[in-house]
Amino acid sequence: MSSRRPDRTGLVAPAVAVLLIALLLGALVGTWPPFVAVESGSMAPGVERGDLVVVTATDRAPWGDLSTHADPEAPTRLGETGDVVVYTVPGAGGRPVFHRLAFPVEAGEDWTERADPSLLAGDCAELTTCPAPYDGYVTRGDANGLYDQSAGIAPVVPEEWIAGKALFAVPNLGWIRVGIDAAAARYGGVATGVVLVGSAGLAGGVGALLLGGLRRRGRR
Repeated sequence: MSSRRPDRTGLVAPAVAVLLIALLLGALVGTWPPFVAVESGSMAPGVERGDLVVVTATDRAPWGDLSTHADPEAPTRLGETGDVVVYTVPGAGGRPVFHRLAFPVEAGEDWTERADPSLLAGDCAELTTCPAPYDGYVTRGDANGLYDQSAGIAPVVPEEWIAGKALFAVPNLGWIRVGIDAAAARYGGVATGVVLVGSAGLAGGVGALLLGGLRRRGRR
């Protein structure tokens, strides 16, 4: 007499579904991971701390090339004109920066002549990033009082440092990613991954049991 084995597909289905959605989104936008969690208020009010932002590759169709706040026909992104990008300063050891492109600069240019004086902490002679050492961009968080290059957040940002640009934000969903990153930093990526998969499986199992119970009641 054979015993019927329990159906365990409900335990792993949620985790598999989340993974497939992430892979499909990554293929569509051309970046991995295809989203970033906002951890500061530097881009408020367009993007608040805890929001989850979907990003795309900088040259990905149909969203076109990079545009800055100073461009005459720049699209509106997250509350202001110009693209909001994710960039990382090599060798700095910090987390990626999620700020708006203010305007482009050329190597050797005194870019403070085209800058908003109220967003500068000094003239070109007082800034370590001026004149521009290479072609790139001046950047700024919408809620910040200074350009990144004047506040010491980053030097002029060349295009190769930019990992992606923002498409849209989902309010508060980023807290999940922030929590995962914090757990990974404290307990390690493998342990965190095991807990996440187990949690997804447990949630799927509970959901499958509830759904099965509802179906059985409906058949009575």
